[in-house]
Amino acid sequence: MTQDRSTGATLRALRDERGLTQEGLAEAAALHVNTIRKIEQGGTASMETYHRLARSLGVTTGRLVAGEPVGKQHHGDENKVSLLAMRRAIAPPVGIDGRAIRIEEEPNLADLRAAAAEFANSYHADKYQDMATLVPNLVTSAHAAVAHYAHTPQQALAHRVRSEILQLAGRYLTQIRAYDLAQMALTDAVRDASAAGDRLNASAAVIGQAWVLLRQGRMEEAEGLSTATADQVEPRVSKASEEELAAWGWLLLRASAASARNNRPDEAREAIRLARTAGAALGDEVTHRLRGWVSFGPITVELKAIENEAIADRPDRVLAMSEPLAQGSSTSDNWNRHMLDVAKAHSRMRQDAEATQVLARLAATSPQWLSHQRMAEETFAEIRSRRKRALTSDQRKLAMLLAG
Repeated sequence: MTQDRSTGATLRALRDERGLTQEGLAEAAALHVNTIRKIEQGGTASMETYHRLARSLGVTTGRLVAGEPVGKQHHGDENKVSLLAMRRAIAPPVGIDGRAIRIEEEPNLADLRAAAAEFANSYHADKYQDMATLVPNLVTSAHAAVAHYAHTPQQALAHRVRSEILQLAGRYLTQIRAYDLAQMALTDAVRDASAAGDRLNASAAVIGQAWVLLRQGRMEEAEGLSTATADQVEPRVSKASEEELAAWGWLLLRASAASARNNRPDEAREAIRLARTAGAALGDEVTHRLRGWVSFGPITVELKAIENEAIADRPDRVLAMSEPLAQGSSTSDNWNRHMLDVAKAHSRMRQDAEATQVLARLAATSPQWLSHQRMAEETFAEIRSRRKRALTSDQRKLAMLLAG
């Protein structure tokens, strides 16, 4: 795994400008000096580490980060993911006639959408092997449907269905850190939704795009895209549908996440404030598994507000704000991500037993999901570095699950 050396060079230049030694910067950022050395030599680090360094240097994270590399892409214990089938589906070769898919039988759009809904359930149940095997065929079928129904009354519906399927593929690919392929899927999803005249579906695909941009360290682009789209789709709250509120609210949450990671706390708080308006108007969580926002409501907003506190390295606030919350109707995706923030906060407070307990619960309920979470790897590594005795039974299980 390689990292663009411009990140290390930028870090070294910023450090030199401020007259800091590697040791001085490490102390200011509460990091080990070896982390500074590794980055400056071209190594990798987490976005949380980059954010902490940027905050200590007084610059935006976007200035520091050239882009986060693709990490491990596996399912289960030993099975490597092959992305070849997904690449063939999302980016098929195109012939001189401009067509990529040859049609042999008439596609059934209702069946295709039903299959997409079924695979969405597999994604949210962390059945990633099912996704790797079946989604490429689903994408290929969606391409065939769009080609078949071109210039017919069914054309808009075919584009809408393909947009939903590409959003599903994009979420899966982002989860396994295949970011470039995810970006291709999600930009095509926006184009399909726009071709169908479906602004809400297009907004959902933009929400997915912003997630990819965040994972790539492209904070300014994520914030700009999310904010601009939120402005375009902002509803009249008193008359808005559930889906309109959810799409607008999630766009604000993406903008807030980007601002928080880019050392723009005032903008992050303002976006959260507006998202709370959308959540309060809904009153409860709403779910649509074929949309990029999946679930939205007042609990989701609070979870993302807590995530911003984690990004700001305020573990005491994370734990205090988390204490009164219960999962309720929040989806497992959002709740599990929140519990990683809680585990990280316990670790930052040197409460290693509590941090281990949270990670062990996640390993018991969502092992495949957890195995793809870089924050889990980093939190456990932090716990393990302080462990003077032999690992506990739970820690040994975590070590096996999170092994690269």
